[in-house]
Amino acid sequence: MDSVLKIGTRDSQLAVWQATLVKDELAKHGVASELVYIKSDGDIDLVTPIYAMNVQGVFTKALDAALLSKRIDIAVHSMKDVPTQLAQGTAQAAVLKRASYKDLFVYKDEDVISKLRLDAPFGCDVSTDAGFTIATSSVRRKAQWLHRYPNHAIENLRGNVNTRLRKVDESNWSGAIFAAAGLERIQVRPANSIELTWMLPAPAQGAIGIEVRTGDANTRHWVEKLNHSPTAITIACERAFLAALDGSCRTPIGALATLDGATLRFHGEILAPDGSDHAEACFEATLSGDVSEHAARLGREAGLSLRPRAAPWLDL
Repeated sequence: MDSVLKIGTRDSQLAVWQATLVKDELAKHGVASELVYIKSDGDIDLVTPIYAMNVQGVFTKALDAALLSKRIDIAVHSMKDVPTQLAQGTAQAAVLKRASYKDLFVYKDEDVISKLRLDAPFGCDVSTDAGFTIATSSVRRKAQWLHRYPNHAIENLRGNVNTRLRKVDESNWSGAIFAAAGLERIQVRPANSIELTWMLPAPAQGAIGIEVRTGDANTRHWVEKLNHSPTAITIACERAFLAALDGSCRTPIGALATLDGATLRFHGEILAPDGSDHAEACFEATLSGDVSEHAARLGREAGLSLRPRAAPWLDL
């Protein structure tokens, strides 16, 4: 490819790391590229909780606009931030191999871990006294935590990864919740952290997506070479589940699909925003035909099966 592709990215350390990975992968195919830094609404307003900003694609909208205006040729996103309905004129061309999908709890001292029994499986009695304060800006993590620990207090935590880690260190909180992939990619995961194995991740958490303009066949040809098919299949299932529930950043939804050969395993849930109740769907299926479409259909059916129960928690 003769021209230099312009890669749009947010300017946080993590976003730049992700875009640089895409740049390096394109270089392996002989494609030259450069990074273009763009501020998103979510990067400018670091105070308002994300769910309260009332903007679909708070971290992706500015990149979509740059893509459509041809300031950039491709946009690199954390897939968990991408709305299920892409901006008109854009298309998902590739998903890179998924990193860790898990959530981490970064705690202030070892005593917190023993009292919270964080390693206990979902469903165990882990009730604790009030007095613990946990920080997160995610409505999903808030609802999941309160479902398990209804007596705890939740504080809003905004900013890039490094800013949030600093806030935890300077606060009197018991701890805060982070995506493992974000901390591990830029090598800032603290020693005082533990995986929350009972917490279902956000749909597509840990995956990096690349968008192109729908009419740009040449760019799409090169970007598609980076696609990791197993990740694309599982992400299609999780995002279809999210779409079936009309999910947004204001909706507490967790989902995880895994692929073992042709066997797809899925677990999804939706919760009341205050964590007081939840509904879940699980299945195991053998994929056939167009496996991505089959996976998406199964995820959609799982989501639709929960809609009657979840109606009070959704903007229906």
